[in-house]
Amino acid sequence: MADLEILADAAVLVRDGVVAAVGPYRDVKPQLAGVPVVEITGVLFPGFVDAHTHAVFGRPRLADHERRARGMDYKAIAAEGGGILSSVGDTRARSAAELTDLTRRRLAHLLAHGSTTIEVKSGYGLDTATELRMLDVIGALAPGPPSLIATFLGAHEVPLDYRGDRTAYLRLVIDEMLPAVARQGIARFCDVFCEPGVFTVEESRRILEAARRHGLGLKLHADELDGAGGAELAAEIGAVSADHLARASAAGIGALARSGTVAVLLPGTMLFLGRSDRAPARQLIDAGGAVALATDFNPGSSPALSLPLMGTLGVSQLRMLPAEAITAITVNGAAAVGEAGSRGQIAPGFRADLTLVAARDWRELVYWYGGNLVEEVWVGGLPCHPREAGLNSLV
Repeated sequence: MADLEILADAAVLVRDGVVAAVGPYRDVKPQLAGVPVVEITGVLFPGFVDAHTHAVFGRPRLADHERRARGMDYKAIAAEGGGILSSVGDTRARSAAELTDLTRRRLAHLLAHGSTTIEVKSGYGLDTATELRMLDVIGALAPGPPSLIATFLGAHEVPLDYRGDRTAYLRLVIDEMLPAVARQGIARFCDVFCEPGVFTVEESRRILEAARRHGLGLKLHADELDGAGGAELAAEIGAVSADHLARASAAGIGALARSGTVAVLLPGTMLFLGRSDRAPARQLIDAGGAVALATDFNPGSSPALSLPLMGTLGVSQLRMLPAEAITAITVNGAAAVGEAGSRGQIAPGFRADLTLVAARDWRELVYWYGGNLVEEVWVGGLPCHPREAGLNSLV
């Protein structure tokens, strides 16, 4: 993960939205006859890939943020009407048009921080109609920019109306939601929140095995607040990613390192929640695991807009090297959404998603924080930096 190729005085040739050539300018120059040339100054990165967000939601959970400052824990906040279920009630009441408008505006902010590919989950519906409506929103916005990859997260929580019969909700997810999601054809992945008090390892296994039968790729929220064997399950079933992992066990770390599952770490979440837990990035990398970093952009636990900031936290909080943090928000982020062969690198045959940063040294991207060094963004070779037109409100 620390093996980066750094080119000085370089050129990138783009044809039909794809990188056709990259290398020192003197080597690429013979291919530039008749081609429009854009001269840039700074460091050109592959477009960043944010592999874990919950970007479709209504209002922010401002009251939850204040309750945490008063010392309330997750269960107490939920008892007062906050938490995930408050977003569920709010999302159910909103139209697709309203959710689309809100999501489009928020995605523009993520794009302005250099993220050109963004995974977006459902999960604030917890009934079939609203989950499908959320996926419709993601599908409508998927062409971008930024381009989106949809994940079905009907198993994000057990809704209030099923708290007395968890088995009935599992049947709803497996027998009704998953077939409907498969017929709709927007979601590429299915995710489950595998956590004590949410979905057990066995319940998660049942849902994910059903998702696989419907042709969906597998993801897993694993071992975020309490270790429960989620990392081991993700490795066992061949999930494309296991996300969070702040409380992953030594056995889980070893299982992930031996597997093809990408560990997607979300340092902004623990920072925002004020928790001291840290995902075991150093142990995972040293054991040979693939680590990505993502924002976990959501209204309750991580209203984070900047993937480069997650790279900074990867270095300062998770003991990652700067080069490892860059890999984690580019090529490994792409691998965590099934796009390792087409995004996350500036290489021939890869999509021309590019992010220009105002810096002299590539390490500055994960050094400066509190600002935005991104100057230009291209998606599929087309310039699309939203700051040129001004960014809209987030709410």
